[in-house]
Amino acid sequence: MTLDLVSRPTPAGLRQARLDHPQTRARDLADSLGVTEAALVAAHVDGTNVVRIDPALDRLMPEIQRLGDVMALTRNQSVVHERKGTYEDYHAGAHASMVLGAEIDLRMFPRHWVHGFALLDGPRPSVQVFDAAGDAVHKVFLTDGSDRAAFDTLVADLRLPEQSDSVELTQRTPVEGAKSRPDKLEELRREWAAMTDTHQFLRITSRLKMNRLGAYHIVGEEWAQPLAPSAVTELLHMAATNAVPLMIFVGNQGCIQIHGGTIEQVKPMGPWINVMDPRFNLHLRTDHVAEVWLVSKPTRHGMAHSVEAFDADGALITQIFGKRDPDTMAFRALLDKLPLAQGDKA
Repeated sequence: MTLDLVSRPTPAGLRQARLDHPQTRARDLADSLGVTEAALVAAHVDGTNVVRIDPALDRLMPEIQRLGDVMALTRNQSVVHERKGTYEDYHAGAHASMVLGAEIDLRMFPRHWVHGFALLDGPRPSVQVFDAAGDAVHKVFLTDGSDRAAFDTLVADLRLPEQSDSVELTQRTPVEGAKSRPDKLEELRREWAAMTDTHQFLRITSRLKMNRLGAYHIVGEEWAQPLAPSAVTELLHMAATNAVPLMIFVGNQGCIQIHGGTIEQVKPMGPWINVMDPRFNLHLRTDHVAEVWLVSKPTRHGMAHSVEAFDADGALITQIFGKRDPDTMAFRALLDKLPLAQGDKA
């Protein structure tokens, strides 16, 4: 179903709004205008400074790999994940694709890479991809170390014949809240205990007609223990202080971006908690965090522990694991210090 855009600003109106608010972030400006970020970007398409490009992963990723050092950005409603590096080791897939570089680590779901744009003007040229509803899936920003000639080649190679300044969008898929099946609890616990790989988890919950958060609500504290909303912030601070390497996952329906390694500078700013390192930045809205769970999943290599945050609608904000060894003792020591949810006993 196509959105009713009759009452929305015209492309010309959106361009004027951008001129009137040059310092406002694109997503914030779009929200204030009641449009999607894709509509705001599309309004500036002129075939020269903003160009529509083919977002198909198998065409896009080989071009991005030639850009050299760039900044990769993936976000959802509550957190922004920014990682500098080079796109390396691309693996194509019909349903899921991967980039497995030393610094940039992505899991991508091609059907959600729908609207692509190259932004050539401004201080940081970029490639920006949006889903069918107009929400950002993934962005790639050039840095001082990028190959600008390769970027120009990307634009020339992927330019679409149609360079319209409006975009046709579909309705955003609503977030599914926690979905549990108490009548399947024993089966859930039995299959959970038998897992040998964390990737089996979503197949188990899907087959039992539950979702991730719903399973956490009922499985019991042996496998999922509720923590205080402040636990994510405290974990970041402790990991930085003790130089404990983490794997920080941030995703949306089209892309998951992963930071693997230590973090150094953790700084609060208003409702945000921020990691401000030279090669990695994280910006998380702590006021969006409604639930946090300490989750344990058995694997053939040992127990994998994660701290997972959700918003009030049940959307997953972020997952944080220990890096490499799923049973890393240093990471486990941090988890033992995290505050439990109010009403739970230590």
